[in-house]
Amino acid sequence: MSENANISERENHVPNRWHRFLWWLSTAEVDLIKTCVIDRNRYAIVGMTVLGTWLFATLAWTYFSYTVTNSWIPAMPLGLFMGGIILTIDRALIKGISRNNKRKVLPLIFRIVLALTIGLFMAQPALLYLFDKEIKVQVSIDNEKRKREKRASQDTVYAAAKKELLTQKNQLEAQLDTRYREVSIARDRFIAETDGTGGSGKIGLKDIAQAKQREYVQLDADYRNLTNQIRPQLLSIDSSLSAIENNIKTEQTNFEALLNNGFITRIEALNNLVSDNTAVAIRYYLLVAILMLIELMPVIAKTLLPNGSYDEKVRLREELETTLTQNNHKRELALKEQFNQTAFEQDGLFIQQFFEASASERKEKMKEQISVWKKENHQSLDDTWTDLKRNMTMKQEE
Repeated sequence: MSENANISERENHVPNRWHRFLWWLSTAEVDLIKTCVIDRNRYAIVGMTVLGTWLFATLAWTYFSYTVTNSWIPAMPLGLFMGGIILTIDRALIKGISRNNKRKVLPLIFRIVLALTIGLFMAQPALLYLFDKEIKVQVSIDNEKRKREKRASQDTVYAAAKKELLTQKNQLEAQLDTRYREVSIARDRFIAETDGTGGSGKIGLKDIAQAKQREYVQLDADYRNLTNQIRPQLLSIDSSLSAIENNIKTEQTNFEALLNNGFITRIEALNNLVSDNTAVAIRYYLLVAILMLIELMPVIAKTLLPNGSYDEKVRLREELETTLTQNNHKRELALKEQFNQTAFEQDGLFIQQFFEASASERKEKMKEQISVWKKENHQSLDDTWTDLKRNMTMKQEE
């Protein structure tokens, strides 16, 4: 009685919406799976793994879209869309795993590689979310480094022009310094000659002192003239150097305005953080492995779970449908051939009757034409035959 009750309960099992949804996720046929007691639970487990992967993919792609758009409004529909694509791929991978190819290495390797590729990419947004605080600090450090590199590159670009301008400026200033030293020496000699501390030793403005005064005045005048000539050049050089510095500052400001914390920048910061910190690296690789296993769960579950009655029913059902399709095709072909053969026979009989019925009429027509030929001497026998052939003989079918 107990066994009969179980069989009756199994045959009359009505799955709820939740189980139907899980079976749909696992690509199981409801009409076949609902009568398989053991496989109902197995395929529900596979459906749960697909559901987990689907939710994880949706969340990962939503956060990825948010890092790109910096807004949750477009990020959410994009995340749902990409999550649906991942769900479709996972269902296709699971549907392709059957009892016939479960042990084949090449299809399994292909599915694993595809799942690993998807899982590896989906792991990146999740890792960015988990290491958000550390990544922000690393992004700040990396951006400062980029600023220094940009400044160094700008200095390299303008180095030749700045060097030439500074060389000209140094040469002009050296000329002024040389002339100024000459003026200073002449002034000191003149003063020393007037106070008796140098030269002739005579105090007062004597002949020698006057000569030194004239020399000093001339050198001072020459120095002033040279200063008037060189100062505009120095101002022009300073203006050019100032323009170069302004260009560098403007380019640096524009470059700093482009710095951001977008997806690629954060990925690069995460890589730098992993390469520079062993503790972060260990947890990074552990998280990558765990997140990739999430994507591999449906394939692993479908591959590891043993074959049950549902797989046998699927195999038998496919054989049944294949056999019925082949038999129906054969029957349809036989019917068409019989129709064509019967039509051929009926058409042949009709043609034969047509010729039999028209034979006597053709003879009468022929006799009438010959009688006309006898009566009319102007028509030759060849012309008569031509008319008979044109009017009374049958044309071949093409």
